[in-house]
Amino acid sequence: MHICKTKKYSMKNIIISGASRGIGFELTNYFTKHNHNILVLSRNVDSLMDMPKNVSVLQVDITLEKDIKKTADFISKHFKTVDILINNAGKLENKPFLKTTYQDFLNVYNVNVFAVAELIKITLPFMKKGSHIVTVSSMGGIQGSMKFAGLSAYSSSKGAVITLMELLAEEYKESGIAFNTLALGAVQTEMLAEAFPDYQAPTTAKEMADYIANFALTGNKMYNGKVLQVSSTTP
Repeated sequence: MHICKTKKYSMKNIIISGASRGIGFELTNYFTKHNHNILVLSRNVDSLMDMPKNVSVLQVDITLEKDIKKTADFISKHFKTVDILINNAGKLENKPFLKTTYQDFLNVYNVNVFAVAELIKITLPFMKKGSHIVTVSSMGGIQGSMKFAGLSAYSSSKGAVITLMELLAEEYKESGIAFNTLALGAVQTEMLAEAFPDYQAPTTAKEMADYIANFALTGNKMYNGKVLQVSSTTP
């Protein structure tokens, strides 16, 4: 694991969950090239072992209390302050509703909702005015959007996290910390391919990561408590 000291100029301290592949991996590459300090969180860190020294890699399961504490301890010891948190980690189940078990729902909500809440809890004490929390949701979580059979757990969890972010923006509106959500359309990632092997998305992981990175760096100047629909198709 690489540990980097917080710099005293305008570079940001950024935390990204779910960084071993897909959008999270491309986000890490983007911020690395722009010399920000990055802490990446992932259960699988094999793809992250050759990152440059401004990237700190923490092997954690964000659904486990002990690993959330490990993350908090790392932030306290090495980062001191956090400018941006990107809740990117996600879990998708594609099953008919009657075959989607209680445990399936719990597994999806653990990653997509409960872990998001816990990461925000441990990060907020290290944030200040101008910090930005960005949560990656889905068009499937937007009320009134087109829904797809088989995604009862996934899409409902993405709707829940949108509401959570709106509530936190209200609760912390005097802090100067922004809470925003990006509801993504289909992006060609490994997670999508595993759930829908025959589907080809119109947007690559790198294209979406570039958009999310720029929004994370600048979107808090214009938005707080908002959900932005980021999709090149209708639906």
